[in-house]
Amino acid sequence: MSFIIQYLLHPRSVGAVKPSSRHLAIKMVEDVDFHTAECIVEIGAGTGIFTEEVVKAKRKGTKFLIFEINDSFYKMLKKKYGRLPNVRVIHDTAGNMGEYMKKYGIHKADYIISGLPFASLPKESSNKILKTCRKCLAREGAFITFQYTKCKIPLFCRFFPAISIKKENRNIPPAYILNCKKVRKNPGCKI
Repeated sequence: MSFIIQYLLHPRSVGAVKPSSRHLAIKMVEDVDFHTAECIVEIGAGTGIFTEEVVKAKRKGTKFLIFEINDSFYKMLKKKYGRLPNVRVIHDTAGNMGEYMKKYGIHKADYIISGLPFASLPKESSNKILKTCRKCLAREGAFITFQYTKCKIPLFCRFFPAISIKKENRNIPPAYILNCKKVRKNPGCKI
């Protein structure tokens, strides 16, 4: 099924009428240290545009967990990436990430890359997912997400006290990439 049909069927969980661009995908992973990362998690993988960049760049030994709740997107991702070593495609919500990390013997994620549309997700879901991401992320790790507006930055600041922002104008619509960290030397969210 096409991306636009999935958007029409599930607008709150798909969040856009068009998949993210390759330009956005490259910018989403440019701060990932693929040489040292032991575990990378992707949530809301959609059609796999970010997934592809991670698979191309990660070391063979790096564990990569991919979460997608949409049936059609999950099946597509499973078919394309499900047989790769150290890659797990999971048909579940990111809120259950901790259970899967425990199942696969992973203590913490070095990077969590999110394609979730927090602007359209219910507040309770957003809070649960972000709380889970914070808990599952390594102390020096990064939660990397993108948004089309800056309206959800206060929400991210509740869970991640240090956020840096980049913009990708070649995406339709243009998108903000947020690199969120758990640890900051001075209290309060710094943008």
